[in-house]
Amino acid sequence: MSKIFLAGLLAAGAAGALIAPVAAQGATLGPAAALCNSNATAVLVDVRGFKQNTGTLRVQIYGADRNYLEKRKWLERVDIPVSKSGNMQVCVPVKAPGNYVVSVRHDLNGNGKSDKSDGGGLSGNPDMKLTDFIFKRKPKLAAVSFAVGATTKRIPVTLNYINGLSFDPVD
Repeated sequence: MSKIFLAGLLAAGAAGALIAPVAAQGATLGPAAALCNSNATAVLVDVRGFKQNTGTLRVQIYGADRNYLEKRKWLERVDIPVSKSGNMQVCVPVKAPGNYVVSVRHDLNGNGKSDKSDGGGLSGNPDMKLTDFIFKRKPKLAAVSFAVGATTKRIPVTLNYINGLSFDPVD
């Protein structure tokens, strides 16, 4: 599995995800769930579009700066098993209000390695092409960054999976 492919999975996204109320989506997950439930400074990532409800989910928060999406430059990371009930809400703490980027990876078979079956997405759900990943082109920072204030910020991310030579959201 190439590093380019992994970067592509992490950066894949689809436009137009909708945000539903917390109560309608189920429990808030992750070690910092209490932060989001108390509306503290954190990011509540609403992950949708799972191809299958198996494996593990990795949510990473990056600063909205020149190092966004760079390997091992994440600020916070949460790894949790995929819920059997479908969509997931994962709470990720941030140290202070500011601008951030979210990257999500669905390790479909839970083996800890990047495979062609894995899915991914980004905050802002940018429209990305396979060639963007091959040539290591990141989406524009303005398309994937968001501001977090003194309260929990909800960010929708729609997962995408490789289907032939394109990325397809699953809905």
